[in-house]
Amino acid sequence: MSHTNKLKIFNDPIYGFITIPDTLLYDLIQHPYFQRLRRISQMGLSYLVYPGAHHTRFHHALGCMHIMQKAVEVLRYKGVLISNEEERALYVAILLHDIGHGPFSHAMEHSIVENVNHEAISMLFMNKLNEEFNGQLTLAIQVFKGEYHRKFMLQLISSQLDMDRMDYLKRDSFYSGVAEGNINSDRLIQMMNVVDDVLVIEEKGIYSVEKFLMARRLMYWQAYLHKTSLVAENMLVRVLKRAKELAQKGTILPGSEPLLYFMQHKVELADFDDAVLEKFSQLDDSDIISALKAWQHHNDFILSALSKMIINRDLLKIKLNSEKYTPEDVEELKSKLANFYRISQQEASYFIFKGKIKNQAYNKDVEPIKILKKDKTIEDVVEASDQLNLKALSKPVTKYFICFPKVLAENS
Repeated sequence: MSHTNKLKIFNDPIYGFITIPDTLLYDLIQHPYFQRLRRISQMGLSYLVYPGAHHTRFHHALGCMHIMQKAVEVLRYKGVLISNEEERALYVAILLHDIGHGPFSHAMEHSIVENVNHEAISMLFMNKLNEEFNGQLTLAIQVFKGEYHRKFMLQLISSQLDMDRMDYLKRDSFYSGVAEGNINSDRLIQMMNVVDDVLVIEEKGIYSVEKFLMARRLMYWQAYLHKTSLVAENMLVRVLKRAKELAQKGTILPGSEPLLYFMQHKVELADFDDAVLEKFSQLDDSDIISALKAWQHHNDFILSALSKMIINRDLLKIKLNSEKYTPEDVEELKSKLANFYRISQQEASYFIFKGKIKNQAYNKDVEPIKILKKDKTIEDVVEASDQLNLKALSKPVTKYFICFPKVLAENS
């Protein structure tokens, strides 16, 4: 059987043509687990703010693989030895780094399953695929878990300047239309090098790094932490929490079979056997949207009200503040709402809640971005930069929010 038909080409609006470098990667892309990513939006509910933001995790994963190919090419050209097995492991690891995301990406991590993050589920999928592909993913899994001795390989997949961030900033900026997020990934990749097994950026690339960190900060405020996306995601988490509460009490809910399974059972990491993983792999955005469409007609007031709000984009009001909101602020609003709708305080808490968001474009305590200077010394980018704003970008900025129904704003 000829394999040549497996070296396919994708046309990508960001990079132009993306090639699949080998047959294993083609087979992984063809796998139902990976094809599922076509049905999971990259930016969750951000399309309620930016109508163009309908791109998917599938799109993003291919983009990451493409720029990883560029990075390997640049590093080899600079004399960094990367074997064919290592090269393939890098492509597999970056291709599958997000395979564990649930519907609408981050909103689901604590509402469909109990306290299981997408990284843990990605790991389960990778191990399962490794069985199916007779151990061909073993090295990729080692790199992904940080167990491989060549540290820079993990940095390419997961660090403060990795292929994942480079692709999602460029892609999310393109599809949302938030131009401030657009970065020059080509230039950043051209400036990469490896010294003592650590990824570094050559000094002449320092402005590109500054622009990258600035873009990251602006994308967080303007897109990822935009107050409308924030309130919509919080509402989605609460709809699912309510659906779970009802389902576990025996209320009959419409919904797809895999979604109802997760609504009726408490699923923690320890419960993920092959059957549960298979069920999880059946879930995508369409399960949630069709459930919300049905639930808006349910006779449970909370379930139907919240579902209707999300479907029709008639969301709760959200206020942001640099000061914390007090429990008294919340209680006062809850009492007003309970009287207004004749519901209990506990039911009112589905519509009134507070929280906080944090934006830190660069964290020098985690694993700094290293700059390789002309005299061969290595410095943290904050020290190497003459830009004062990089120091500012390293400080976390926290904002507090409170959400409540518009009726309270109108009647206050």
